[in-house]
Amino acid sequence: MTFDLLIVGAGPAGMAAAVTARRSGLSVVVIDEQPGPGGQIWRDIETVAATDRGQMLGAAYREGRPAAKAFCASGATYEPGWQVWQIEPGFRAYMTKAGKARIVEARTILLATGAQERPVPFGGWTLPGVLTVGAGQILLKNAGQVPTEPVWLAGSGPLMLLYMTQLLKAGGKIAGYLDTSPPGRLSSALRHFPGALRGVSDLCKGLIWTMALRTSGVRRIKHVADVEALGSERVEAIRYRTASGIEETIQARILLVHEGVIPNVHAALALGCAMTWRDDQDCFVPNLDPWGESSQPNIFIAGDGAGVAGAKAAALRGEIAALGIANKLGQLSPEAAVNAAKFARSKLNRQMAIRPFLDALYRPRETIFVPSDETIVCRCEELTAGEIRAKACIGSPGPNQVKAFTRAGMGPCQGRQCGYTITRILAAAEGRPAGEVGFYRVRPPLKPVTIGELASLAEVIPSS
Repeated sequence: MTFDLLIVGAGPAGMAAAVTARRSGLSVVVIDEQPGPGGQIWRDIETVAATDRGQMLGAAYREGRPAAKAFCASGATYEPGWQVWQIEPGFRAYMTKAGKARIVEARTILLATGAQERPVPFGGWTLPGVLTVGAGQILLKNAGQVPTEPVWLAGSGPLMLLYMTQLLKAGGKIAGYLDTSPPGRLSSALRHFPGALRGVSDLCKGLIWTMALRTSGVRRIKHVADVEALGSERVEAIRYRTASGIEETIQARILLVHEGVIPNVHAALALGCAMTWRDDQDCFVPNLDPWGESSQPNIFIAGDGAGVAGAKAAALRGEIAALGIANKLGQLSPEAAVNAAKFARSKLNRQMAIRPFLDALYRPRETIFVPSDETIVCRCEELTAGEIRAKACIGSPGPNQVKAFTRAGMGPCQGRQCGYTITRILAAAEGRPAGEVGFYRVRPPLKPVTIGELASLAEVIPSS
């Protein structure tokens, strides 16, 4: 049988949508790559929340436990550990797990695929020992793993501050923090501060994290403009330069980097959903109606995949999208859906009030968008920024022409790590806005799939 709703992703948005959709009488199946619910923000929440590690990760992390319990009790069919690699109109979703492939059919789709860390290409970023802050946090959440030696961190953003406080609570040591926020960011963000006061609790969290780092004595180097990791077999040192021209080379064995997060829109792009470039977040976001429906009928998008706004906003967006789907499938009248969504919309407006302030305060420095010629930008195909710029001279190509010329974006990551860098390099070289240059045309499979997995396509998950 065909499900009423297929949800891709079991993070805050996907779980909230599943609970709301089930309350509205819809049959729901939720497919997620992780072994348990929670997404990246509440990773491993069912087993970690009640432990000492859960206490160390903080109250914002533990908020995921009741959400996960409500989701597990909702009656939605839950399929953890599966990777969706194609969705056909109609809809048929193809997915794999442990070498086997299956198909699930649904009348509507909700993409709740969350966000990914913004790729940050710089000299030496492919060396062993250079990780993202998100990767470090995953190790901390999943296994309580803490680096055995002091680490250096470079970048900016709320996740950076949160991870550093979590790492110190877990007994880790921080050698120093290269703060890449350019001069003047705070003054430019202050015009949004009055509106941000509606989200005063989130502002207080950021202030608490900042004060905790100051009292811990972590060395902070402000206004870092350029970073380079040095080494042969692994990172051995870091060279940095500040906006005022100060340069220093420091010994390091581990470097964690972070420059914010961006929506994970690969599945939406593959389905032909229209996108708009957002200057404030330096990324593409899907065009959505007030219920979260995309330009493609019956394909809804919720959570950070609809625009980065955090876990609480993601859950509210998931709830609103589920009500819109219930209305579209005839389970709720338009009036009932509108009334049911009023409280969620009011809370969402409060959650979104802080975003202009945060987006202005933590907007990435421009240098990460125009790396030097020798910097590798496509890790899968080992292509440098110089090789991409050389192709920009041939008739003002877009990302898809560059892909054909160079194979950029054709590796296992399917452009997730190089797509935005290619767009920005072309935009700078051709004197065009990034939104006009566009992004790769994403085609299935969204994730690598083997011939053996294709041959196993035989089973459709029954509707609950």
